[in-house]
Amino acid sequence: MNRIRNPFSPGAGSPPPELAGRDEILEQAHVLFGRALLGLPEKSLLLTGLRGVGKTVLLIEMERMARNEGFRTILIEAHEGKSLANLLAPHLRRLLFELDTVAGASDKVRRGISVLKGFMAGVKVKIGEVEFGVDDIEAEHGIADSGDLEIDLPNLLEIVAEAAEERKTVVAIFIDEIQYLKPYELGALIMGMHKMQQKRLPLVLVGAGLPVLPGLAGESKSYAERLFNFPDVGPLNEADATKAIRDPIEAAGETIDSSALRDIFRMTKGYPYFLQEWGYQSWNYAPVSPITLQHVQETTNMVARRLDENFFRVRFDRLTPKEKRYLRAMAELGSGPHRTGEIADILDTKITTLGPVRASLIRKGMAYSPSHGDMAFTVPLFDGFMRRAMPDLNSI
Repeated sequence: MNRIRNPFSPGAGSPPPELAGRDEILEQAHVLFGRALLGLPEKSLLLTGLRGVGKTVLLIEMERMARNEGFRTILIEAHEGKSLANLLAPHLRRLLFELDTVAGASDKVRRGISVLKGFMAGVKVKIGEVEFGVDDIEAEHGIADSGDLEIDLPNLLEIVAEAAEERKTVVAIFIDEIQYLKPYELGALIMGMHKMQQKRLPLVLVGAGLPVLPGLAGESKSYAERLFNFPDVGPLNEADATKAIRDPIEAAGETIDSSALRDIFRMTKGYPYFLQEWGYQSWNYAPVSPITLQHVQETTNMVARRLDENFFRVRFDRLTPKEKRYLRAMAELGSGPHRTGEIADILDTKITTLGPVRASLIRKGMAYSPSHGDMAFTVPLFDGFMRRAMPDLNSI
């Protein structure tokens, strides 16, 4: 089969050819954006789910939806090496300048630029890294320049939202990997969205993160659950997984046997990233249509090797020896979740001595606690990889 015409493209955030099984989540975004356009309050969205379930793909699709509605959008990815203020500032500058060119001079837009200058000075964002290009606008003092992000960010977002309201548009901020924000940054963001709700201002937030996100938001601000919906992005059921593989193949003028589709679902358990990988390799391996069960089975070792090298290994290599042993003990018990006491028994140690390792794995996004006393992998099928990478606990 022609590799150039292969409809699948597995990769981080790569849009699938068929976005199957996500209609309900996309409808929540549709309602949020529609109500924002009407000036009606609605909970913003924080998507949660394991690695490889397509959260980033959904975030990108939602940003496209918002732009189609005429929104002004910001799309950023949180990470441990850069502050929220440094991530947001250049995008807010760009957004305000876009608003300033919509219909000539505007007091509220230019005030937004002035307040942003003060904000950047207050939270120590290097102004030299963000060229403003408007020398006649001085920084406004006393609004968002205290240096306390929980005070300054809500005030800045209010000014930006007022400028958008004057231009009869809506601002939508999209943040991927939001669990990596520091607690005070997440708190400031939540406080900012609280102000948007209270004042019915046209600024919404859509974030995506690991399953720890609802807990982090609740710990930061107790009222977070009343500000956000937390759609769970999980694996696809068999019908949707079948559609995600079959429809792109048929759209390209080829076919796949039902037995092959069933086997792909069995091996991937419906996780979208793995579906893309199996679809991609099966297409490339089959000499002619249809793709058969035999083709799928004969590509299994190749797919497993690619996943080990590209999807799993990059995460494994970030771990310390103690962290690897902890995850290997979890893998010994199966896919999980697992009681921390059972993990300690496998490692032949006390639960209390494992606290720092457990916390480090959660901080790195490799594991999470779905309920008190439990631990689970954030990466689907990672238990199988750990058993292959470490045949026993002392394989490092």
